[in-house]
Amino acid sequence: MKQIGLLKALKKTLKYKNFTLLERDNIRNKRLKQLIEYAKNNSPYFKEAYKELDDNYVLTDLPVTSKVDMMDNFDRWVTDRDIHIKDIMEFTKNLDNIGRKFMGKYLVFTTSGSTGNPSVVVYDKTALSVMGAVGVLRAYARKEDIKAFIKGSGKTAGVFATGGFYLSNSSVRSRQLAMPWKKKQMMVTSVLNPISKIVEELNSFQPAMLGGYPTALEVLCDEQKNGRLHISPIIIMTGGEYLSKETRQLLKNTFGCYVQTNYSCTEGGVVSCECLNQHFHVNDDWIIMEPVDKDNKPVKDGIQADKWLLTNLSNFTQPLIRFEITDRIILHSENCPCGNPSPWVEIEGRTDDILIFETEKGIVKVPPLALYAILKEIHEILRFQLILKNNNLELRMVCKNENEQENTYVIAKDKITQYLYDCGIENVELTLSKTAPSVNNESGKFKHICKMES
Repeated sequence: MKQIGLLKALKKTLKYKNFTLLERDNIRNKRLKQLIEYAKNNSPYFKEAYKELDDNYVLTDLPVTSKVDMMDNFDRWVTDRDIHIKDIMEFTKNLDNIGRKFMGKYLVFTTSGSTGNPSVVVYDKTALSVMGAVGVLRAYARKEDIKAFIKGSGKTAGVFATGGFYLSNSSVRSRQLAMPWKKKQMMVTSVLNPISKIVEELNSFQPAMLGGYPTALEVLCDEQKNGRLHISPIIIMTGGEYLSKETRQLLKNTFGCYVQTNYSCTEGGVVSCECLNQHFHVNDDWIIMEPVDKDNKPVKDGIQADKWLLTNLSNFTQPLIRFEITDRIILHSENCPCGNPSPWVEIEGRTDDILIFETEKGIVKVPPLALYAILKEIHEILRFQLILKNNNLELRMVCKNENEQENTYVIAKDKITQYLYDCGIENVELTLSKTAPSVNNESGKFKHICKMES
């Protein structure tokens, strides 16, 4: 399959805006057929999976796939026969390879495996070009923000997890490596840094655009109000977590700028972009989204689905076709006042809690993604839940090997205690619970990092 570059991806993505609904259906179906045929001819896994498929198939005739399927069959799944999971694992051991091309061709992204099933996704030239084109053409809800950003310093700062091959972190470093001058225009500070260090780096950099996890940026609001942080971003773009109305308003009031977000995932890139009505419009020229119930049966528009199935129309090297994404969504096909005819989606709000600790020097707030990032990098842990109660922490976890539970707890305790100490939080007791991670009895939702009322 001939790969396309950024310029061609930009042209295709821009042209889609003026297509009629029929033309949109046709181009999407054409891309789907090309993807299916390529997967059948070049992936041993899909050749076997689609061997009974006739020429008159529709999307729902295809089997559902999952992270477990993909990782168990990785070498047979990919269409480049020179790609092997053992080589990727070796490549990702060296953190200096973040943002560098595997085999000189592919960017490697990894998911956290919060459900116990981490995955590896390689992006080829086309997939990267499409993700870039969508970001350039659809990221901003307001044209005035684009103009102000360009006229301003054009500097972008992100507050994200930086210790792994994550979508945001790897994408930024890839651009910095490809264009060294970008280092002066783009920076990422680790959510694992103490708040004082994050504040220091942002004050020094003075970004025109501030990005990050909503809960991490929410913690920065206190710093801005107290005068320790003094930045004036033109726009704030959040990602990686659900952005609540309350947090959106708090950020807007604190920093005095427009606040928006998008919906992305490692397997699909930027799945949907937000409009002025705060509707997440699906980038349905490159993504097919199927809302389904727990049995993979279609769910009607306007009804909350248990999960959704992703078909990524731009990645031919690692085909993701009817791939299970466990986020609960509501898909809408009714017209949006913004005029964008693409369907839009509501995402269930599943935000972990900001943990508030009482210290001798006062209150210290810790963004949940910092603690989450520490625990998910302890690969012996399959599933975890960290609970704050009465200024102490309780760790609930399931390990790959039950015999390693105590050793894993010691590692987790050391890492979390050191992080809290760096944040000025001392004398916090972290205990290992015999209780397994569980959903909230009232809401039915699962949180990895949460506080429990006394």
